[in-house]
Amino acid sequence: MQHPYSNFELIEKQSQLDHFYAVNRQCEWMGLDTEFVGEKRFVTLLCLIQVSTPNGNYIIDPLQLNDLGPFLQLIQDPAILKITHAGENEYRIFYQQYDVVPANVFDTQLAAAFLGYKHPVSFRRLAENELGLKVDKTLTTADWEARPLNKSYLRYALDDVAPLHALMQQMETKLRKHGRLEWAREEFALLENADYYAKDPNDEALNNSMMKSLNFKEKIFMLRLYQWRREQAEAKNYSKEMILPAKYIAPIVKGISAGLDALRHNRRLPERTIQQFGRLFVQFYQQPATAEEKNILTRLDLSEEDNDDPMEEIMQEMLYLLVRYKCLESGITPAFVMPKGVLRKLKSNPEDMPENLETGWRRQMLGEDIFLWMKHYERLEMSVASGRIELRVRP
Repeated sequence: MQHPYSNFELIEKQSQLDHFYAVNRQCEWMGLDTEFVGEKRFVTLLCLIQVSTPNGNYIIDPLQLNDLGPFLQLIQDPAILKITHAGENEYRIFYQQYDVVPANVFDTQLAAAFLGYKHPVSFRRLAENELGLKVDKTLTTADWEARPLNKSYLRYALDDVAPLHALMQQMETKLRKHGRLEWAREEFALLENADYYAKDPNDEALNNSMMKSLNFKEKIFMLRLYQWRREQAEAKNYSKEMILPAKYIAPIVKGISAGLDALRHNRRLPERTIQQFGRLFVQFYQQPATAEEKNILTRLDLSEEDNDDPMEEIMQEMLYLLVRYKCLESGITPAFVMPKGVLRKLKSNPEDMPENLETGWRRQMLGEDIFLWMKHYERLEMSVASGRIELRVRP
């Protein structure tokens, strides 16, 4: 049986890309997907770009092109609706490698979160439920970097992009019916902001679960260890795991205060790694902290430290249960609305209220009572009397 997306144009030459731009620069919509390879690399290798427009299906081979400019112009054109599923992955690559952010987007994975689906939902499940389509995902781990391109692989690569317009139309109709279209558009708009893709290089260290249990000197060392790992990976275009596997970070940090000999005799650490980098690690540990490093540590969330107040834990659970109830009532997954950790942060610093809870659809969905309880969480009290549970903000 012939594959449903047998007809497509393969773009491997600059003249073909220029023609693609000329044909599609005034189209109303464009479905978009990519195939890339991130393993063993610091910089993700973009291997294919699959595009569907009212004028046909296209596969762009970026490995054969010197300039993706004509395609990137379409991504930035606000007159063309860009349709994706989990498009954050594609747009992050375009931003990081080409300094491009999209304009006018519709993302089916985000839309699904407002229609009762768990977040994130797979494209395969969504296409089957909404359109009755069976999407073949057997080639997910194919070698997309290999050339010449396998024509049968290319046809199946279109499975993730060709149905996007029909899926968008179906979901947009449902969003309008449920009064959620503007809520969804609010989330789509985040993908059009460069700040959404900005990444703090120190997040990996600061979010390590070990960090809060370390003393000051060990925390500074961990910052430096992660920074060195990242810089080495970037310089060599290796994955960070190839520079220093994550499983070795904890034993290095725990043993560094005992010196080089302790690292050498740690059975959990490869001898070669310590021979090669051990003295450097000791230098990282011994050097005084800079003002910049001290400032970075101020961003650590310390709200969980020394928190053994059972009443506080009960109140957090109660408030989060109310959030979950409102989500259940609205058919929206709680994790999509608000991470549970937000409440812990609000207790230690009321200014940490996420901006997306201050305004927009989340505040509307949760209601003013829950919003005000979170806004003034440091003054929130709970009482139980006469069969009633009451939350109130003390003056």
